[in-house]
Amino acid sequence: MSTKDLVNHPPHYNLGNFEVIEIIEDRQLGFHLGNVLKYICRAGEKDSSKYVEDLEKAAWYFCY
Repeated sequence: MSTKDLVNHPPHYNLGNFEVIEIIEDRQLGFHLGNVLKYICRAGEKDSSKYVEDLEKAAWYFCY
């Protein structure tokens, strides 16, 4: 039986084989661009009804 680590590695944090934070740190995106990537990659994954809201958050960080 496998257990999911919902605090440190929740399923919506993964982008294929990588966690979004790994890509943000590898590319040294900084806070704002890191959040843009985070919201785009995770859009609708935690709550499918918030897909558009997640993309709006990404746009907000991009324009900030």
